[in-house]
Amino acid sequence: MPKLHALTAKEIVEKIRSKEATAEECVLSVFERIHEAEDRVHAFVTLVEEEALKKARQIDKKVSEGKPLGRLAGVAIAVKDAICTKGIRTTCSSRMLENFVPPYDADVIERVEREDGVIIGKTNMDEFAMGSSTETSYFGPTHNPWDLSRVPGGSSGGSAAAVATDEAILAFGADTGGSVRCPASYCSVVGIKPTYGLVSRYGLIAYANSLEQIGPMARNVYDCALFLSVIAGHDPKDTTSVKASAKDYTEFLKNSVEGFKIGVPKEFFGEGTSEAVEKQVWRGVHKLEEVGASCEETSLPSLEYALATYYIVAMSEASSNLARYDGLRYGYRIDRDNGDWSTVYSKNRRIGFGAEVRRRIILGTYALSAGYYDKYYLKALKIRTLIRRDFEKAFKKFNVLIGPTMPIPPFKIGEKIQDPLALYMCDVDTVSANLAGLPAISVPCGFTDSLPVGIQIIAPPLREDLMLQVAYTFEQNTPYKNRKPSLK
Repeated sequence: MPKLHALTAKEIVEKIRSKEATAEECVLSVFERIHEAEDRVHAFVTLVEEEALKKARQIDKKVSEGKPLGRLAGVAIAVKDAICTKGIRTTCSSRMLENFVPPYDADVIERVEREDGVIIGKTNMDEFAMGSSTETSYFGPTHNPWDLSRVPGGSSGGSAAAVATDEAILAFGADTGGSVRCPASYCSVVGIKPTYGLVSRYGLIAYANSLEQIGPMARNVYDCALFLSVIAGHDPKDTTSVKASAKDYTEFLKNSVEGFKIGVPKEFFGEGTSEAVEKQVWRGVHKLEEVGASCEETSLPSLEYALATYYIVAMSEASSNLARYDGLRYGYRIDRDNGDWSTVYSKNRRIGFGAEVRRRIILGTYALSAGYYDKYYLKALKIRTLIRRDFEKAFKKFNVLIGPTMPIPPFKIGEKIQDPLALYMCDVDTVSANLAGLPAISVPCGFTDSLPVGIQIIAPPLREDLMLQVAYTFEQNTPYKNRKPSLK
């Protein structure tokens, strides 16, 4: 019989409801696993064992008193360190916020706690979510559990590694240009970037407001759908929140794609895509054909400009959002601050931010500056509209679109960090869904040289039901969900 930390969220809730296990036992089992594996993986920045066990005992008390339990009762949940948690340090993996403790919870945290989920800690990430490898963290890199010498993807690398290693049952990520799907692919777990506005961004520390979404990560599609059902919903505190009715996304998990029309954009297999990844993803497409879907190659011409468009928009928004971190109002402040305002301000930011964050602030400020605003930022917004229109046109013909999540398998730690352009190229397949505000999911699609490959499924706005049905069918008809990393 598997240990409690190796069970799915669905199995844990069932065991607690049937009194086969207590919430305290389930949470303790997860912490035992963390103490056993964390020194090799480095998935967490902050752990809250005492508070988590206290919450678990409260759930057990509800069970003994016969009170109704929430949908995530006793499930250990890791939180990306960009999401505010009241009374728990939230750093964005940056020196700038090393000692920041939020006075409030993000909306998604409140929703999880109402459903009796147990927050166990905050996970490592690329600093301020800027990166695709979790190497830019002030606290050091996270290691890929499938090969400890390689990156877990980013920026939600700690969350994906925690789920893959059984150090958490579920985890929160946040996706600005692929930051949930990239590590989900690299760690062979499931990650969803929901439709823009479906999940509240209240309490998410901003990087690029018009692109980012909080998303769920889990070991399988059912758990991811369950988690999404809990965190999705309108929030009046977030002006970008969509007024969509609450849904139980687990109801859409049917093992059937009969009659589905699936488009495979050739732009997702462009220059830089590994032959091994391409082969594995096409194998996945043919598997969906075998079980009843019709698949056809298609083209979205504007995707050629998606990566450049994304980085101009994201860096411009980042330069604006990060202006508040000056060490004077809050954030890291140098000890010897006896210079004039501009000197102290620039020193605080030079020391408080890492190299990648500084690079993006500078590039974003340049793109927004007088004389260049029209040339770069405004042009990027126009291309963004063309990308959205290309997707709209494609969805008139197809139910969903499919391609690789990442163009290459996980690379070695340190291999690309000195070459920002090579690192940015890793986002080439994921950024378009953020630019168009579409839902997308990464599902395990096999291995190449024992390294995970993910397949990405993109659906029309608010059609998570179609996306999840295809993902679930794919998962049920392939063997990849049962493989576990050996931590070597």
